[in-house]
Amino acid sequence: MTEELRQAHPTQTSTSWQEFSVPYRFPVSFTQDLFNPDNALFTDTLRQLEPQKRHRFVVFVDEGLAEAQPQLIASIEQYAKAHSQHLELAGKPTTVPGGETIKSDLHFVEKMQKVIVEHHIDRHSYVVGIGGGALLDAVGLVAATSHRGIRHIRIPSTVLSQNDSGVGVKNGVNLFGQKNYIGTFCPPFAVLNDYKFIEQLPYRDKVAGMAEAVKVALIRDPLFYCWLEENADRLATFDAVAMQYMIRRCAELHMAQIGQGGDPFETGSARPLDFGHWSAHRLETLTRYHLRHGEAVAIGIALDTRYSVLKGLLPEGSEERVCFLLEHFGFKLWHPALETKNSAGNLELIQGLTDFREHLGGELTITLLTALGTGIEVHEMDNALVTNAIQWLKQRYSK
Repeated sequence: MTEELRQAHPTQTSTSWQEFSVPYRFPVSFTQDLFNPDNALFTDTLRQLEPQKRHRFVVFVDEGLAEAQPQLIASIEQYAKAHSQHLELAGKPTTVPGGETIKSDLHFVEKMQKVIVEHHIDRHSYVVGIGGGALLDAVGLVAATSHRGIRHIRIPSTVLSQNDSGVGVKNGVNLFGQKNYIGTFCPPFAVLNDYKFIEQLPYRDKVAGMAEAVKVALIRDPLFYCWLEENADRLATFDAVAMQYMIRRCAELHMAQIGQGGDPFETGSARPLDFGHWSAHRLETLTRYHLRHGEAVAIGIALDTRYSVLKGLLPEGSEERVCFLLEHFGFKLWHPALETKNSAGNLELIQGLTDFREHLGGELTITLLTALGTGIEVHEMDNALVTNAIQWLKQRYSK
């Protein structure tokens, strides 16, 4: 605007719209024995943008995983040495706590940021996280907020992280008693899944991850749900071929929802991939995380499936079918925390609905079922029916 125009319109208001789009694209790979020197996947992943460079990276490893697989850190170092023409491991891999421990104390976030500073990791270097979903969430937050974003490689080590959280775009840690209160939406540079980690998982962790497969099948893929039922015996005994297919298919369905569902960064009010999660998140808190995430999700799935029947959305008997499958996998579909009450005599679990809405904002949006394989979004929950569903689970468990 010229000076002449400014003088003619001294109080004029104008608005210019800034508009641009940023495409996101990252590989989700499945392999066996990722850090075998003969396996080029890790090296090729780091080189995909600048193949001529020698790429620096730091590694954070779940300390529980490092204890269970004492050869892992040495394998990473040997791998980097074998591929030293293209890779530079900046310091010995750092072990940090896994599970909710790493997400419940900001000290660990600061510790990882300090490692990044001390090794001069820049935005063209890589931050590699190896562990379960909680560790990947915390490392992802560190990578996303250091230098306003460092390339992050996720290497999920559990069923739950390979088939669900590892392929997502969310990072975060807990604060003020709320899960993932501090976090970012920032896609990883790559996700590298190694089936070798699954083979060496403890029984409880193998089972816990199957809840997310049941969840996504129930809301998005009736054929996959039928496959889970037909292969329940193989999955319950951790048949390698069945487990690998279950993990891949579950990851594909999560990727499809995130990439094609129209709201990858959750700017709206819907969270379809969180079927069964409003109560699961609350249960984790009420049990001080003695319940694993997958174990709490299994209970949440059973609760919301029964609620769907009580609401008249789902045919009677469907909830028994779902519960039978979850129990066949090894889940216990009851915990006394479901009946915990506050000083006013109200169920503490109901607070999970408020927390669920507040975390995303907007109106309450809960996914329920109209069929085994079809989800529907509702915007209110009847507390009396929730209580009824809880009592149904208790009576069923007591039989």
